[in-house]
Amino acid sequence: MAVETHDPHITAHARSAEETSRPVHGLFQSLNNFLATFVAIVHTRLELLTTELQEEVRQVGAILLWAFVAAFAAMMGLFLVALAVIFVFWDTHRLAASVAMIGMFIAVAVVAGLILRHKLVTKPPLLDDTLAELAKDRDQLKARL
Repeated sequence: MAVETHDPHITAHARSAEETSRPVHGLFQSLNNFLATFVAIVHTRLELLTTELQEEVRQVGAILLWAFVAAFAAMMGLFLVALAVIFVFWDTHRLAASVAMIGMFIAVAVVAGLILRHKLVTKPPLLDDTLAELAKDRDQLKARL
């Protein structure tokens, strides 16, 4: 709101220069607010990204560790079962027992491969939450333009 002065020292030109500087100051303030908001959004998204990456690394590490332990224990168990079956039928049907054990190992490998493929196909994409937030941001910016 402009205050009218009747001071003879202030010319009309000086008053108009003062009035035109206010919108420029408002423009710079708006630009400053926009940049601050933009930096805050980027900062939040980067925090979400790093959190998701940390969780993913922990999950993958735990999965790999337990997968190794389970695979090692299962293979040792299957190997000992196979040896036991072969030893039981050593005198009568050792070849049939050996082929049966080979078939069992192949069946276990096929089932494990199918389970692994299913898990890889149904696994949510990496950084899914971050990408969802960025998509929301994009949609909000499009709506404003």
